[in-house]
Amino acid sequence: MSQKVLILLIFTVLMVGCKKESNQNQIKNPGLVKAELKVLLEDYFSESMKLDPLAATSNGIHTYNDQFPDYLSKSYKDSVISFNKRYLKRAELIESRYLSQTDSVSKAVLIWKLKMELKRLEFRTELFPLDQLSGKNLLMGKFASGTSAQPFKTVEDYENWLKRLDGFVLWLSAAEQRMKEGASIRYILPSSLIIKVVPQLQAMTEENVEDHLFYAPVKNFPSSFSKEDKEHLKESYTTMLKDKLIPAFKTLHDYVSKVYLEAGRNSSGIDAIPNGKEFYDFAILNYTTTDLSAEEIHQMGLDEVARILAEMEKVKDEVGFEGSMTAFFDHIRTNEKLMPFTSADQVIQNFGRIHENMKPNLKKLFYEAPKTRFEVRRTEAFREASASAQYNQGSLEEDRPGIFYVPIPDASKYNTFYDESLFLHEAIPGHHYQIALTQENDSLPDFRKNLWFSAYGEGWALYAESLGKELGLYKDPYQYFGMLNAEMHRAIRLVVDTGLHSKGWTREQAIQYSMDHEALTEPRITSEVERYMARPGQALSYKIGQLKIIELRKRAEEELEDQFDLRSFHHEILKTGCITLSILEEQIEFWIKSQQLILENNKMLKQAN
Repeated sequence: MSQKVLILLIFTVLMVGCKKESNQNQIKNPGLVKAELKVLLEDYFSESMKLDPLAATSNGIHTYNDQFPDYLSKSYKDSVISFNKRYLKRAELIESRYLSQTDSVSKAVLIWKLKMELKRLEFRTELFPLDQLSGKNLLMGKFASGTSAQPFKTVEDYENWLKRLDGFVLWLSAAEQRMKEGASIRYILPSSLIIKVVPQLQAMTEENVEDHLFYAPVKNFPSSFSKEDKEHLKESYTTMLKDKLIPAFKTLHDYVSKVYLEAGRNSSGIDAIPNGKEFYDFAILNYTTTDLSAEEIHQMGLDEVARILAEMEKVKDEVGFEGSMTAFFDHIRTNEKLMPFTSADQVIQNFGRIHENMKPNLKKLFYEAPKTRFEVRRTEAFREASASAQYNQGSLEEDRPGIFYVPIPDASKYNTFYDESLFLHEAIPGHHYQIALTQENDSLPDFRKNLWFSAYGEGWALYAESLGKELGLYKDPYQYFGMLNAEMHRAIRLVVDTGLHSKGWTREQAIQYSMDHEALTEPRITSEVERYMARPGQALSYKIGQLKIIELRKRAEEELEDQFDLRSFHHEILKTGCITLSILEEQIEFWIKSQQLILENNKMLKQAN
C-alpha cells in the first residue's frame, strides 16, 4: 500500500469517526434531548386522548365528543397495549442526564404510568365492565345530565352526543357479553355488589322518555336554538331513547338482575378470582406507588387504629361522656343535635359556612388559590344511594367549576359531625386545590396536568384534613372528633382492605371491625366496605400518602428549624402535580437542601458584611 493511499485511508477513518462523534454530540445536546422529550410528551398526551375519547371529554378536549370506541373488545385492548409499549420504548431511549429536574420528573412519571398500565392489561379487567361505583354507564349518566364535562351549547354538541350514544348502546351489549364470559370462569363480582348495580340500571329503564335522565339536555336547550332545531333534536333524542337506549338498558338490567346476580360469588376478596392474589399485589403497587406488602400494610393499619383511638378517648373525656368508646360511637350516630337539617339545601349551605369561616386563614398556609370556580352540589339521584362524597374536576378554560358532590338521601338523618373534615378533604384545600392548581400550572406538560396517582392525590386530601385547626376550624370538639373519625376511617381501610383481599375476611367481618372502631352509621360503613370489595387496593392510598406527606413535613421542620415556612412546603408539594411517593420524596429532599444552601449563603453574606 502506497504512503499516499495509507494517508488517504487514515484521513477517511478520522473523518468518519469525527462525523460519528459529531452526530453523537448532536443527539446528546441538552436542548435537543429536551425538545425530543417535549415532542414525546405531546405525542403521548394527544394520542392517549384520541384512544380514550371519554377521558378527553373529561379533560376538556372536545375533538372526540361524538366518539365512543369499543372499549371492551380484544382489538381495543391490543391497541392500548401496543400504544403503551411504543411510548415506553421511546421514553426509555431518552437520557435523563441531559434533562432538567422538571423534565426528569416528567420522564420518570411517564415511564411509571406506562409500566403500570401494561401490568394492568395483563389481567382480565374487561370482564368487570361495571360495578356499583364505576363503569362507563355511570360516567355517561353524569355526562347526560348536561351539567358535567360533555358540552350542550350548540346544535353540533347535541348531535355529537347522539353519535356517542350509538357507541354507548353497543357498549351496553358488549358489557353483558363480557360479564357472561367472566361468569363462566368465576371472574365475577360478589352478589352483595351486583345487587347494588341492579337499581342503577333499573333507573335507566324509565319508559317515560321525558322523565329519563338522558332526556335532560332536551329540557335545557340554549335560547339561541331555532324552533326547527329544537323540534328536530327533540324528535331525534326521543327516537334514540325509545328505540335504542332504553331497550339496551332493559336487556342489560334483565341479565344482571337475574342471571348475573344468581351466579355472583359469595366470597368478598379479589383473591377468590383467577390470579386474584397477583392482581391484589399489583393493586397495592399501583395505588400506593410503594413496594409495601399486604402484611406490612395490615400491621401499619393496626398501629394507626390504636394511636387514633387514644386521641379519641381524649375527646370523649373532654365532652364528659362516661361510657365506653363503642357507646360514644353510638351516641354520635344517634345524636339528634348533630342532625339538625330538614332539607338538602341546608346541608349544602352548611358547607358554604365552613368555607367562609376558613377563608381568612387560607393565605397563611398557601401562596395561591385556584382560579377555577368551585361549587357544592347534591349527588344525582340515580347514584346517590351507593355514592360517597366526591370531587369532580372543573376547567378554567371552559369556566366549568370543580364540583364537590354530597349524597343526601335523607336530610333529616344527615349527621354533620364530620362536615368540616369532609370539606377540607373533598373541597378546599384538598382535591380542589390540588387538582385545579395542577391544571392551571403552565410549567407542567399537558399529560401531567391530567394524571392521577391515588397515593399522592388522596394522601394530600387526607393530609389537608389535619390542617383544620390552622385554618380556624375544629373549635367544636365534635367536629374535631369528626376529623379523628375520618382519619380512623382511613386507618381502618388499611386493616379491612388487606383483610378482605389477602386474609380471607368476609364482608360481615369487615363491617363489624369498622363498626367497633368508628362512628359512621352501619349503612354508610356497609357501603364503604362494599367499595373496598369493588376497588381492591384503592382504599390503601389515603393513609399511605398522608403518612408520607406528614413524614416529609416533619423532616423539613426538623432540618430547617426556624426557617421552615409552611406555605413554601405546601407550594413544593402541590407544584409537581400528581407523582409517585418516591419521586415526591426526592423533590422535597432537593427542596430542603436548596433551602439549607440559601440559609448558608445568607449567613456568609452577613459575616462578610
